[in-house]
Amino acid sequence: MTNHIGNSPAPLALYGFLRPRPERVDEVRRTLSSLVEPTRREPGNLQYHLHEQEDGRFFLYEVWRSQEDVDRHNATPALRAFLDNLPAFLESTPEGYFDTMISPYADSSEGAALGTVRV
Repeated sequence: MTNHIGNSPAPLALYGFLRPRPERVDEVRRTLSSLVEPTRREPGNLQYHLHEQEDGRFFLYEVWRSQEDVDRHNATPALRAFLDNLPAFLESTPEGYFDTMISPYADSSEGAALGTVRV
């Protein structure tokens, strides 16, 4: 997936929902939580967020600099171990989306820092 805004490639966003099997909720929460900080330190990761929904689903939101960075992330041993056994952890197929961002990505060189709002 290639899209360019200006002279630089547009970031890629991955997001989706995972519904764990009732008996695996704590294990899925621990596993997904353990991936957050290491993933945020990976080259090319711009954002990585994990949310737990009231209905028991987990929501992941990731932003990556490039497809190559996503591919490298998907090959990490910790993530591979989880993904290779996904059917054992989940009640249903994950609901996932992968898109090229069309809005500008705000970083420290382009505007307000993430998490701040200008008024």
